[in-house]
Amino acid sequence: MGEVRVSEHGGGVALATIANPPHALMDEEIVIGLEALAERAESDPELTAVVITGAHPERFVAHYDVAELLDGSRRSPSVTPAVARASLGAVGTVRRVPGGREALARTPAAGLSAAERFGEILLRFNTCGAVLVAAVNGSAMGGGCELALACDFRLMAAGPHVIGQPEILLGFPPGGGGTQRLARMLGTSAALGICIDGGPLDPGSAAEIGLVDDVVAAEELLERALELAARLGSRPKAAIAAVKRAVHLGGSQPLPAGLRLERAEFMAALTSKPAERAMAAYVERLERTGELPCYDRDALQRALERGRFG
Repeated sequence: MGEVRVSEHGGGVALATIANPPHALMDEEIVIGLEALAERAESDPELTAVVITGAHPERFVAHYDVAELLDGSRRSPSVTPAVARASLGAVGTVRRVPGGREALARTPAAGLSAAERFGEILLRFNTCGAVLVAAVNGSAMGGGCELALACDFRLMAAGPHVIGQPEILLGFPPGGGGTQRLARMLGTSAALGICIDGGPLDPGSAAEIGLVDDVVAAEELLERALELAARLGSRPKAAIAAVKRAVHLGGSQPLPAGLRLERAEFMAALTSKPAERAMAAYVERLERTGELPCYDRDALQRALERGRFG
């Protein structure tokens, strides 16, 4: 039985370990665990960062359970892309009604419901105020790659591991955000190559094109990921959420719309109490020392360590 095990590591940092033996597949049970994690990341003010890793010694998340996808395909009617878009919207609405999820599980829409839910959870990762770090301890194909892409930062263990989007080899495109996040992260050409070829990338190649941020010795991976999570999670949570929304949502819009979204997030955060306190501390130090804190090496280093001025 699969589960997402969450343990606390102090300082507002949690470690979420995905365990689903024997193959480390993404399936409905893991999706349920990720949904609970997303809810906590959104609602718990004390949770500032989450490291996600796999329990399997050689796999982060292998890929989505193809047997589960096949069952969903057989239970769902054949549809065109236009009908699928409308159906996913309707399924999402029903699922949010009390009792709707249980009702959908007994209908041909069950497959559509699972697909819509997985993508929705990963989008919530992109807009919550917690920093998410993927500690990719092994191979991550398909849904495993998409989970890593939905995290804010990705560290991958060195070794004979692979990462990529092989869905095309099964006759369908990535469905958990792989095409969209790859295109935004790496550009159109790289996204097309990864998703149409379907072949895997080794850790070094993934780092070279920017799919992962760094390749780390396996024995150092968790320590490095937890350190990164603790450092970046020390920033104000509301400001982290504002940055993530502006980057993930605004960056995919035409420039004028993206700039409007960024300005809205800026104004909302600027008028918050945490921002007011940090700005007051900055001005107070400037008046006291005559030096801009951003150009005072010691003051800047302390702010970086604490996550804020003041």
